[in-house]
Amino acid sequence: MSRAGPSPHPSPASGRGSATRGEGAIVLHGRKVVGGVVEGEALVTRDHISGWGGIDPRTGSVIEVRHELRGQSFAGKVLVFPGAKGSSGWSAMFHSTRLHGKAPAAMLFNEMTTKVALGAVVTHAPAMTDFDSDPLECIETGDWVRVDADAGIVEVTKKGR
Repeated sequence: MSRAGPSPHPSPASGRGSATRGEGAIVLHGRKVVGGVVEGEALVTRDHISGWGGIDPRTGSVIEVRHELRGQSFAGKVLVFPGAKGSSGWSAMFHSTRLHGKAPAAMLFNEMTTKVALGAVVTHAPAMTDFDSDPLECIETGDWVRVDADAGIVEVTKKGR
C-alpha cells in the first residue's frame, strides 16, 4: 500500500519528533499495527524479546537467562520493547500467551519485523510502532498508559501522579 506525501509521524531517528504534554500526560503518536483501545500499567525493557525459549506462555513471564525482565510477567500490561529477536516461533509463543490468558494488554515497539507483526496480530492486543518519539525514552515501568491504536495515540501518565 502506498501513501502520498511524507509520513505525518517522523521517526525517532530523524530527531524531528517529540512527545507532547497535555494535562499532565505525555502524548505519543504512532502507527497502528493492531487496532483497539486499552489502558494499563507499562512494563518496559530495552532488550529485544525472544519468543521461542525467551518467554513462558503459561505465565506470560520472560524466562530468557540474561534478559532484564527475567522472572517478570507482561500478562495484562502494556509491553514496551524495541522489537523481536530469534526464530519465527515468536508469533506461536505469543499466540499461546493469549490462549492461556497471559498476553500483554498492548504492545508498543520500535522495530517492525514480520515476527513482531504476526505476534501482535495473533495476540489480539492493540499494537503500535513508528512513533514520533521513542517510547523507550518516554515511558517507564509502572507508568499508566492508554493506547488508542485506532487513533494512533498513546497517552502516558507518569507513575506517582
